[in-house]
Amino acid sequence: MRLVAQQKASDLHLVVGRYPTLRIDGRLFPLTEDSILTPADTQSMSDVILNEQNKKKLLDEGQADLSYNFEGKARFRVNVFFQQGFVSIAMRMIPREIKRLEELNMPEILYDFIKFSQGLVLVVGPVGHGKSTTLAALINEINHTQEKHIVTIEDPIEYIYEQDRSIINQREIYQDSKSFQAALTSVFREDANVVLIGELRDLESIGTAMTAAETGHLIFATLHTNDSAQTIDRIIDVFPAHQQNQVRTQLANTLLGVISQRLIPKVDGGRIPAVEIMIKNHAVENLIREGKAYQIDNIIETASEQGMITMDKSLADLVRRGIVSIDSASAFAKDSNNFRNLL
Repeated sequence: MRLVAQQKASDLHLVVGRYPTLRIDGRLFPLTEDSILTPADTQSMSDVILNEQNKKKLLDEGQADLSYNFEGKARFRVNVFFQQGFVSIAMRMIPREIKRLEELNMPEILYDFIKFSQGLVLVVGPVGHGKSTTLAALINEINHTQEKHIVTIEDPIEYIYEQDRSIINQREIYQDSKSFQAALTSVFREDANVVLIGELRDLESIGTAMTAAETGHLIFATLHTNDSAQTIDRIIDVFPAHQQNQVRTQLANTLLGVISQRLIPKVDGGRIPAVEIMIKNHAVENLIREGKAYQIDNIIETASEQGMITMDKSLADLVRRGIVSIDSASAFAKDSNNFRNLL
């Protein structure tokens, strides 16, 4: 774990029959100077990092999620799980410092979302592409600039905030609350202004989040979707058919924007985000109401003066600036022909 911090790795994998392996800039690097891990190695490691409650959960459910503080110097989000009867461990390092958007090479227009008093902001993309880091930057900006009561609901807690002008209560699922749904419902009684939801997972959490966004709360959340249009369809499709028209109207009213991001390998090492930004305007609102989310890409493409940007345009910009290669960017393009036309 100390080596993870020293090498600026994002992840550590401990798997029986393999060398301990780091993920650096998206690539896996086995530590071949170490020994190949045995079943006793991974079992003893899990015994060290799991408390009794999580040991029971591992045995009962086959996996356990937790956060782990290593020597007060590094925090990790950890998943311990069984595979072929052996214990495996995946650890994601959580940086201690919460960076600002400009330090993350994210567009500063995203700060506009924190100016609202209510509504829903979604950060989407695959696992490991910086969604939690972007959300932390937005929440911390509120913390330093506004007098708000912020509640975070996470499984497990990732970034730890140092309270400044805001009050921040961080709730970990299974430790501080039995479920996302229970923690979300209790927000209505906690005088919260801003709520961070680690992940919208099901109908209940999505429905409660939209209701909270309607009733005077600013909600930030993540979803594992690829872009704005897919995000809107995913939310609506979660609900039964007879509720979907009502949900479209509710989402059209509450959604403030969708940020879709990918971390792209840089030519000189490291990774940099490419970002699609959808900011709700009247055109977007009408398309959501009418069930025409597939047309939202056209709005994003023609509304750059409002701060919107397509993923392909963001990628092309990185290539033109010499930061990423055409091949690296092409792998993440939504429309490879359109992307190459933008170069």
